[in-house]
Amino acid sequence: MNVLKTGFLLALLTVLLVFVGQLMGGASGASFAFLFALAINLGAYWFSDRMVLAMYRAKPLNESEAPQVYRAVREIVSRERMPMPKLYWIPTKTPNAFATGRSPSHASVAVTAGLVELMGEEELKGVLAHELSHVKNRDTLVMTIAAAIAGAIAMLASWARWAMIFGGSGRNRSSGGGAVQLVGLLIVAIFAPLAAMLVQLAISRTREYGADTTGARLAGTPHGLASALEKLERVNRDHPLPNANPATAHLFIVNPLSGDAVAKLFSTHPPAKERVRRLRAMRL
Repeated sequence: MNVLKTGFLLALLTVLLVFVGQLMGGASGASFAFLFALAINLGAYWFSDRMVLAMYRAKPLNESEAPQVYRAVREIVSRERMPMPKLYWIPTKTPNAFATGRSPSHASVAVTAGLVELMGEEELKGVLAHELSHVKNRDTLVMTIAAAIAGAIAMLASWARWAMIFGGSGRNRSSGGGAVQLVGLLIVAIFAPLAAMLVQLAISRTREYGADTTGARLAGTPHGLASALEKLERVNRDHPLPNANPATAHLFIVNPLSGDAVAKLFSTHPPAKERVRRLRAMRL
């Protein structure tokens, strides 16, 4: 069911992008937007993992630096017959982790220095199992493409605002189409980014619950991940990840951004208390 819902939401985002192009440029605008969506999907598919890792200055993690990370990952991938992902280290005290990559055979898992320091062995295993479940279910590719399309829609909305400032298309003014175009641009500028954001959040939140459930199974117990989420939520609330990019916030196991109650309403992650409650209620 989660796979079907995610596929539907991704299709909806693509349709929204084409609709935005139609409002801004008619049939030619819709065609351009469709080609733009294809280009975004291809770019996200091939290069998103390298871009994200470079953004956070992640470095390859040697086994001698964190043997407990390698031990936990090897145990899970061996049991699940998954390819061994590349492991990376992010030099920050804020505990967090994310997985990226276009497929299980081209996957990377990054952990922060603070995560390894803060977590006990069972908690660390739970976090890594959560990230490996994203890899197993190909969530990283899905969420990255969703974010890329949503970002493209936001960019088109910015173009629409500039078009309104400079008066839109002169050829439509004399034919009476200027008012219609202005309304279309207004719709794009105001509602398109909101719609894209809500769809992106729905995709991300759905996949997080699924990764928690699968991660608990991969780890052999839900309790380590539940305990880890409680710690991660508390620390990241008081000390958010430095230089965290909102476009990649959905990749992390907990939201790396700070924010007030309104910002949390539009968070890419479901409430930590609800995630913990569901995990505590699981029976494997």
